[in-house]
Amino acid sequence: MPSSLPPVDQLTREEAAEELARLAKLIAQHDYLYHQLATPEISDADYDTLIARNRAIEAKFPDLRRIDSPSHRIGAPPAPGFKKVKHRTPMLSLDNAFTPDDVTDFLNRIRRFLQLPADQLIEMTAEPKIDGLSASLHYQEGRFILGATRGDGSEGEDITANLRTVKGIPLILQGENIPQNLEIRGEVYMRRDDFLKLNEARITAREPEFANPRNAAAGSVRQLDPTITAKRPLHFFAYAYEVLSGIKDKTQSELLESLKRWGFSVTTLRQVCKNEADLMAFYRNLETMRADLDFDIDGVVYKVNNLDWQNRLGTVGRTPRHSIAHKFAAEKAETTLEDILIQVGRTGVLTPVAILKPVTVGGVVVQRATLHNEDELARKDVRIGDHVEIQRAGDVIPQVVRVITEKRLPTSAPFIFPKNCPVCGSEAVRLENEVARRCTDGLVCPAQAVERLKHFVSRNAFDIEGLGEKHIEGFYQEGLIRSPADIFTLEARDRQSLTPLRNKEGWGEQSARNLFQAIEQRRTISLDRFIYALGIPQVGAVTAKLLARHYRTLANLCIQMVDAHDRDSESWADLLALEGIGPNMASDLVGFFNQPHNQTIVDNLAALLTIPEFIVEAAISSPLTGKTIVFTGTLSNLSRAEAKARAERLGAKVTGSVTNKTDYVVVGEDAGSKAKAAKELGIQVLSEDEFVGLMGE
Repeated sequence: MPSSLPPVDQLTREEAAEELARLAKLIAQHDYLYHQLATPEISDADYDTLIARNRAIEAKFPDLRRIDSPSHRIGAPPAPGFKKVKHRTPMLSLDNAFTPDDVTDFLNRIRRFLQLPADQLIEMTAEPKIDGLSASLHYQEGRFILGATRGDGSEGEDITANLRTVKGIPLILQGENIPQNLEIRGEVYMRRDDFLKLNEARITAREPEFANPRNAAAGSVRQLDPTITAKRPLHFFAYAYEVLSGIKDKTQSELLESLKRWGFSVTTLRQVCKNEADLMAFYRNLETMRADLDFDIDGVVYKVNNLDWQNRLGTVGRTPRHSIAHKFAAEKAETTLEDILIQVGRTGVLTPVAILKPVTVGGVVVQRATLHNEDELARKDVRIGDHVEIQRAGDVIPQVVRVITEKRLPTSAPFIFPKNCPVCGSEAVRLENEVARRCTDGLVCPAQAVERLKHFVSRNAFDIEGLGEKHIEGFYQEGLIRSPADIFTLEARDRQSLTPLRNKEGWGEQSARNLFQAIEQRRTISLDRFIYALGIPQVGAVTAKLLARHYRTLANLCIQMVDAHDRDSESWADLLALEGIGPNMASDLVGFFNQPHNQTIVDNLAALLTIPEFIVEAAISSPLTGKTIVFTGTLSNLSRAEAKARAERLGAKVTGSVTNKTDYVVVGEDAGSKAKAAKELGIQVLSEDEFVGLMGE
């Protein structure tokens, strides 16, 4: 991370909120390039630096955590051309560590969650983090029946026919004690020598080369023609199994031996580490071996060896608590900054972007880099024509690390940040304590209107196939789509148009029909996706699901948000009681739904769409399913975090305040006002033992 960025502990709340919004957008953009298109533009190391910055800000300001936060964030939706597959359990994304201190913090979090002594040693396994494509394999009665990509973590692509050709994926499992229904998780990859031979063949055939082995592997398994995949030298390492019964393995190391016994390739570069010193020694040793390995790796994965502890630790968002990836150092390069452009986002924020002389960093060509905001640009004194150092940390948009001032031209001049919107010309102002400069024209500004429409059709929102960013820009300029509701009236208006879509440049009868069919398929949408699509400030995909889970219907959400405009109302108190929603985010939510323009947008969409009631499906049915629970006081045998996680896994809703909608208040030692409030409201109070008994786990 550039040293000129202000330390996280010096950020104001407003600066933190603005930076989280910027990080979410940049990381989402490159998640799409990496996971869906398999054409990343930046390195893993730069991506990881952005993720680390985002995580640190969220740790300081937990109530500012966005629903579209990259920390939840796990990948991208399936690409067109493949059948979609819903994973039985989510394919999670690992959190990252960059320093030994990060690893120490990771181990301490485990101790706190499991309420272990501070000096308790935690046995871990360590293995290389293969730079390939994650895949899920389903076996029934020992036979391979389905293979899928990770996709967005919840839903992937059916690539069964392609995976059948991959070495290391047995079509029939070997050995004994094979579960009847088995799901394997692992990584498809290409060896370096095979990659070089493949590119040589492509050069001979006058075909474009692959940038790196990871791109080659990803592109190979996502071929619509499996015969092409069969010609590619792909391999597979298995590292986990999911959704099993009857398995006797007690540790991660035993799990890997079971996989090997069933016929899977597993890495031989693995070790059971008894303490943190063992982990660091393994990391340093693997880092020295990295260049000599026959496949690419970008770090080391540490996992809690005890599988029972893994199960108890569970997940936070879409990241497992029991594992972490210790990444290798970022890669850097020097290039020339040729221009600085100002982009206008959907909330009116003006963001400076560096246009670079193309440079290769870690096998990827970089041409653009973020300059964050007006203050960051001034702090670094970045100027057009400067020689700059670029860093790519982890497959997201690169950053300008520093200006190489000794190479600066004597004719250079400081960059003057515009005081007016470069799109609509309106005044761009900075509110007190805000780092961002914003266009003041709202949706009247074409840039903001277009960006909001792009967000509306993005992958975590309506995800309308065939309606990409360029189409949105074109339709907006032609006046065909100016508001979200216009998308769902487009076909009806097109039938009456003298210049129908099929007659426009770049379109035809079939492509127009495909678009209208794709729009029609999105007339029914889940409540959480709908909330996310509205583009409410600070509300990303995770918060949208939290709101959908709590309010259940769009009508109820709208009524409660209007009522919550009164800060003394029960609706306001109920909103603040939700875990993860603080006063700042609550104000943005209430403000959005009380703005007449937004009310009109929501009403128009509700008249055109079907938005079913959000149904919460518990992993295991129990007396806690569907109940609202509040914890107070100190529990003896469970940490508060573990108690909350286990309750939510059983379908309960955990809130932070006692209201008349609360079903149970679980009381530990030194319980305070919440226990008193429960008695006054006549809400059932549970001891820790009674709570554990209700869980029935």
